[in-house]
Amino acid sequence: MASLMADWAKARAAFQIFLFFGVWLVLWLPIAIPLAIALKWHPPQPLTLTQKLPLLVSLYLLAPLVLWGVAALAGASFEIYGLPWKPSVLYSLIQGMGGGILGLAILFGIEGILGWVRWQPPAQDVLKTLIATLALGIGVGLIEELVFRGFLLNQLQQDYLPWMAAAIASLMFALLHLVWEGKENIPQLPGLWLMGMVLVLARWVDGGELGLAWGLHAGWIWAIATLDTAELIAPTGKGAAWLTGWGGKPLAGALGILFLLGTGGALWVMGGELGH
Repeated sequence: MASLMADWAKARAAFQIFLFFGVWLVLWLPIAIPLAIALKWHPPQPLTLTQKLPLLVSLYLLAPLVLWGVAALAGASFEIYGLPWKPSVLYSLIQGMGGGILGLAILFGIEGILGWVRWQPPAQDVLKTLIATLALGIGVGLIEELVFRGFLLNQLQQDYLPWMAAAIASLMFALLHLVWEGKENIPQLPGLWLMGMVLVLARWVDGGELGLAWGLHAGWIWAIATLDTAELIAPTGKGAAWLTGWGGKPLAGALGILFLLGTGGALWVMGGELGH
């Protein structure tokens, strides 16, 4: 074990990252293949929501196990990835979720005032939807932050300057979204990259902890998934696609980019205030 830990410490970031994702994939495939057969999904066909969720959950449930193994090789715990067992993480999580939901409320509120979207009665029980999407947001947000703003960012910072490491980690975060959405997600790639950068900034503002980034990410997923699932808003077709987002995807439009820039600006100000 000591020799493995020594070899891991000497390995370059690229190899460590390749090994992490490789082990994660190898562990997942024996689960994913029979699951895909049962769900009647044949790659490269696009995934429906009912096909995507079971595959996503099975993949993400394995992530903590692989991360635990990597942390053990480094002779450390999850704390090195920005997730210490401290009350401050929970406080930042709640703060981030509130900020993320407020930001989206402002974004869709502006679109509603401009007549680009319309609000409508829920298509299903809102309370059940809120509970289900909250669990989804917290779970997906936690795993993606641990992987991309935790492990991946840590490893890249061993070989690159912080902002370069952040840019590479955010690029990988954006590109790996193509696995689930395929070419339909290409218009969102710049927005997803910027989202990754904003979440890196959230970790830095939070003193290296993931609570704030996790909260923002979870809040965004919770709000968007609730609106989509309950069909609470619908586009009117009056807003230009380049503004509202091509294909109905907010991050593929100018307003979505401005929303992320505004969130990043708020985090920057917060970081400045904390510094004083």
